[in-house]
Amino acid sequence: AQNAGAVVFRRQNPDLSGKGYALDFLFRRILREYGDRGYEGYFIFDADNVVDQHFVAEMNKTFDRGGYDAITGYRNSKNFGANWLSACYSISFLQQCRFLNFPRCLLGTSCGVGGTGFMVSDRLLRSQGGWPFHLLTEDIEFSADCAISGRTIGYCDRAVIFDEQPTAFRQSWDQRLRWSKGHYQVGGKYNLPLLQGSFQGGKAGLTCYDTLMSVTPGALVILAAVLVNLACALLCKAQSVYIAAPVMPLIGRFFLLLCTGYYLLTLVAGAATVASEWRRIPASRIKKLIYLPLYPLFLLTYLPISLAALFRNVEWTPIRHTPTAEMHHMESY
Repeated sequence: AQNAGAVVFRRQNPDLSGKGYALDFLFRRILREYGDRGYEGYFIFDADNVVDQHFVAEMNKTFDRGGYDAITGYRNSKNFGANWLSACYSISFLQQCRFLNFPRCLLGTSCGVGGTGFMVSDRLLRSQGGWPFHLLTEDIEFSADCAISGRTIGYCDRAVIFDEQPTAFRQSWDQRLRWSKGHYQVGGKYNLPLLQGSFQGGKAGLTCYDTLMSVTPGALVILAAVLVNLACALLCKAQSVYIAAPVMPLIGRFFLLLCTGYYLLTLVAGAATVASEWRRIPASRIKKLIYLPLYPLFLLTYLPISLAALFRNVEWTPIRHTPTAEMHHMESY
């Protein structure tokens, strides 16, 4: 990058590792050394991203229209068709764009950034003196802080980046373990202020409530329901037959309804995402269809990950990426 003419900042600090610390270091240097250049905002990308040629122009249009403190773009995937893991990751991110951030934008409430492919305004960074978000999921922490502070994150549907998704399950486990632990950290720090902000009414209150629901670990609620019923089943086994006989079928029906309902609900949500974004997904028709039934199973793996994150001491570690040439079928985009 330096040889190509970019201004490069190097940082090595093993005691304060993580993207949040790196961004804080970077923005403080930029504000100090280039703060008189009149920059209005800064884009954040991951090194593996492929950026659409119109990304900056579209983000600039949205920024000029609305007084946003930050704007997030449309997070597509460049390796959707690599295997079932990358496809399910992709569906998840596309679902966030289409059915979370896009409706938030229509309602005039604040959106959430997703780690890459977003812009932060210069005025916001100056007001904070840098990037004071250092939890494992600094993007979610930033979004929660914006909701509480009344700052608005916009969404630009036409500003597209193509992100690279993990293709190995161990790699995926480590990444989502960090995300789950980060959710707990953000919840512990921001849940009470978000709950209080939910009662203020108007768009600000709706934003706080929306963000509160986003950081609340729903997987633990499902897991708790399963564990309660397993405990009931074990207790029934220790009782006499006339007590256990009417209870065990009820527990069995609950598990059947829970599993069936969960699978169908998440499958419909995934199918709606793939259908609505069909032309924007850079993959063949067959790969869009064959990986879709596995989407509920991908989400189900969050249950053991969320449980492990409760007890594991998780630290930020880099996720290994490999070069990919999956950018086919782009002529339909």
